[in-house]
Amino acid sequence: MSVIAEIIDTLEYKVEKLFAKSKALEKNNQDLRLELNKAAQIIQKQSEEIEALKKQYETLKIANSLLGSDNNKRETKLKINSLIREIDYCIAQLSD
Repeated sequence: MSVIAEIIDTLEYKVEKLFAKSKALEKNNQDLRLELNKAAQIIQKQSEEIEALKKQYETLKIANSLLGSDNNKRETKLKINSLIREIDYCIAQLSD
C-alpha cells in the first residue's frame, strides 16, 4: 500500500505543478495579448499621423510651387487644372 500511496503523492505533486505552470502560462498569454493590443493601437495612431503628414507635405509642395518655385510646377498645374474641371462641372450642374 505504501508504494501506491507514494505513486499517488508523486502524481498529485506533478499535477499541482502542471496546474501552477498552466496558470502562469495563461497569465503570460493574457499579458502578451494586452501588449499586442497596445502595439496595434500605437501602429494605427502612427499610420494616421503619417497620412496626415503626407497630405500636409502635398499641400506644402503645391503652395511652394504657387509661390514661384520651379520644383513640382507640373504637379501644381495638373492640380489647378483638375480643380478648374471640378468647378466647371459644378457650374454645369447648377445651370441645368
